[in-house]
Order: sequence, then C-alpha cells, then structure tokens
Amino acid sequence: MTAAVEPERTGELLRLAGVRKSFGGNVVLRSVDLEVHPGECVVLIGASGSGKSTLLRCVNLLEVVDDGLITFDGRDITDPRVDGDEVRSRMGMVFQAYNLFPHLTVLGNVTLALRKVHGVPAGEADERGLAMLERVGLAGRARSRPDDLSGGQQQRVAIARALVSSPRLMLLDEVTSALDPELVGEVLDLLGELKDDGVTMLVNTHEMGFAREVADQVCFLHDGVVHERGAPEALLGDPREERTRAFLSRIRAS
Repeated sequence: MTAAVEPERTGELLRLAGVRKSFGGNVVLRSVDLEVHPGECVVLIGASGSGKSTLLRCVNLLEVVDDGLITFDGRDITDPRVDGDEVRSRMGMVFQAYNLFPHLTVLGNVTLALRKVHGVPAGEADERGLAMLERVGLAGRARSRPDDLSGGQQQRVAIARALVSSPRLMLLDEVTSALDPELVGEVLDLLGELKDDGVTMLVNTHEMGFAREVADQVCFLHDGVVHERGAPEALLGDPREERTRAFLSRIRAS
C-alpha cells in the first residue's frame, strides 16, 4: 500500500496569494505567494524566524491568516465558513516533535485518526496501519510503545500516521531537526521514496542536500516573503539574489 496521489501536474493543488500573518506587532508573513502542483515537492528554506513554520500552520488552518487567499483543491480554505477539521482531514502534517501518544502502541498511534476522525472500522484501520508501517520499515514494531523507539523510528511513525489516510498534501515542518545526526538520513531517505511515489509535499527544512536531490522547486523565505524561488540546481547553485547567496553561505559554513 502506498499513499501516492495523482502524479500528473494539471493545475494547482495549493495556492497562496498575498498571505499575511502577524502576532501582535510582529509581522511574520508579509505577502506570500506560492503554488504547489500535484506530485510536486516544494521545499521552503530560510533562517529561523523567516516564517516557514507559520506558513505551514496557516496552510493547515492551525493559524488564521490576517489577509490573502489560500486555495486547496480549488477551494478557498481561508473562508471563515470552511470546516477546518474537514480540510485538515485531507492533509497530513508532521511536526518537529514527534507528538506521539506514549500510552498507545505504535499501531495505535498510526490508526487513531483513521478510527476517530475518518470513522474507519478497527479491523480495517489496523490492516491499513500495518501496511503503512511496513511501508516505512517498522512493521515489526507495531506493538511497541513510542518510548521504546529511536528518534528516527518515532519520526517515521509520525510520517506513517500522517500518510495512512492517503492525504492530498503532506506538510513537513523541520522533521529532522530533533534527530541525532546519524538518524537524519533514514528519515530523508523515506521522504525521497515518498516523492518517487508521487506524494505531494510542502517541506520546511535546513537540509540543503535533500532540497537539491528531491525538490522540484525551492523557495527562499526572508523577512516574511518568498524572496527567491526556482529549481534546486539554480537557486542552490547560482542564486540571483544577494540575500539568498548570504543565507546559503552561512549554511555551508555552519
């Protein structure tokens, strides 16, 4: 079983136009324009505080935008009449922290939303959950508790949990930042496999190697706007903007 969605890119799946978001007097997103097409992996890069995580939270309706438009599957999801839970049921979001329930088994974590949100019967939910755990290489740990797993394994469980409902869009927010360096590769390899399967992804990351190898488009956020965007070989190899060059120089020196 895979969570692949339609690989053909015939129109936008997600579109942001002029999106603004402030917290008090702090303007985090000034006027963000962004498009993601089916089967595409779009990677967000930028310094801490540039608005990457806030952008993902706005797309997932965990934050209410102050201005602008977000359309998902051709529908304006910034309309206050929209059912946020219904929209989120068609997206999968994975956070920096694994956010697994320690009192549930791995399988219980993966199937919880299937049973409680999507109304899938327990037997079918377990079958789908086990298939997804096999997909991420953790079928043998279905009855384990999260605390018995490594950080990389826990993050793969979190990804399996997001994927098991076959979302139209995956949102991934710095999913390797809490991992020890030796565990980063296993999670990034999984994301590369998902891209090959046609899963549509919007990813916030500091992993430039992943961006170069997997992304269809890289967007550099600076001061709350998409300062530069382009194919990874162009933006990461020969950026046009001085601020992009300065950011990449700092990343390479760190």
